[in-house]
Amino acid sequence: MECVVQGIIETQHVEALEILLHGLCGVRKERLCIHELCLKSVANLGLVSSEIRLICDLEQSEPTWTVRHVGGAMRGAVADQISVLVRPVVESKVSKNALRILNSLGYKLDHELLRVGFAFHFQRGAQITVTVSSINKMLKLHATDEAVPVTPGIQLVEVTAPSSSENYSEVAAAVSSFCEYLAPLLHLSKPGNSTGVVPTAAAAAASLISDGGGTKL
Repeated sequence: MECVVQGIIETQHVEALEILLHGLCGVRKERLCIHELCLKSVANLGLVSSEIRLICDLEQSEPTWTVRHVGGAMRGAVADQISVLVRPVVESKVSKNALRILNSLGYKLDHELLRVGFAFHFQRGAQITVTVSSINKMLKLHATDEAVPVTPGIQLVEVTAPSSSENYSEVAAAVSSFCEYLAPLLHLSKPGNSTGVVPTAAAAAASLISDGGGTKL
């Protein structure tokens, strides 16, 4: 399982967010360049359509592939009381032949994206990952070098942490606690519940850039 929240930030404030994250996390950022293919099943695989994502990490010297399936969000009174979304996730490393194999199983390409940005991986009550990326669409099939931004001037911020059915409440609390430090720059909420950009972002960004991240927010 994983706990996740998302938000958006204007590209002009990403430098300030990077400064803040570096100060909070105490680790160096990792460059991010992910080619993501969304595949959907056809009728002969069952009555309920299935969606999986084939992910290629282009930052590696030899691109590596992962297949990922995300289940439905946890629901109920407990889920409503926490500020993060909890959902089951299945991931597996696969070979570069995965797309051909999945096509033969009945999965067809629905759309593809290119995510370009950076990520921080760190321990803070849970193993947390923060990714900041521009989401780009391909003008031609698999043409990553011709990708263009889906929403120019806006980048996606995602905070995730792995969890289990036994400890998700503790992990969710750790993610929520960490997200409070980012509040001056962006709102983070359950996927699908975006509240837009933060009015205080410009002032907070200016303060962070002027002192290199020394300001306590």
